[in-house]
Amino acid sequence: MSVRRCLPWPDPVLRRKATPVEAITDDIRAIWDDMIDTMEAMPGVGLAAPQIGVSLRLAVVDASEGRGQAVRMANPEILYASAVMRPHDEASPNLPGVHATIERPRAVTVRFLNAAGEIEEREMVGLWATSVQHQIDHLEGQMFFDRLSRVKRDMLLRRAGKKR
Repeated sequence: MSVRRCLPWPDPVLRRKATPVEAITDDIRAIWDDMIDTMEAMPGVGLAAPQIGVSLRLAVVDASEGRGQAVRMANPEILYASAVMRPHDEASPNLPGVHATIERPRAVTVRFLNAAGEIEEREMVGLWATSVQHQIDHLEGQMFFDRLSRVKRDMLLRRAGKKR
């Protein structure tokens, strides 16, 4: 297990749709372990594999207060999203130094392949829901700032450029 480097924006891997995972193998488990180490080192509440240069549909989320409760997901998909929205300040280690308030559904039901290789459905609420939606965006080749208006997105990217 090790902390991996997060790709800097605008690396093209961050804009590609990630490849589905066929089966849970020891290699997949090792990537998840590295992702958790990397997420903890940031510190953050989630990480998608493309963020560390691995173009597979893998994500980890841990929004627990005590930490150590990371959910490992392969091929996550949202089955249900609540109509109630929740604003949250979001950022990415791929574009450090900038953040924006993004509104997302407050609760989601997610289906994914778990660490045992079984299909699991789980309801996530609050920060857990925000984080899993943020990670799925990464798997689709999207960044949090893609959810902003063009004017706000351009301002954020200019600010990020100045900080580099």
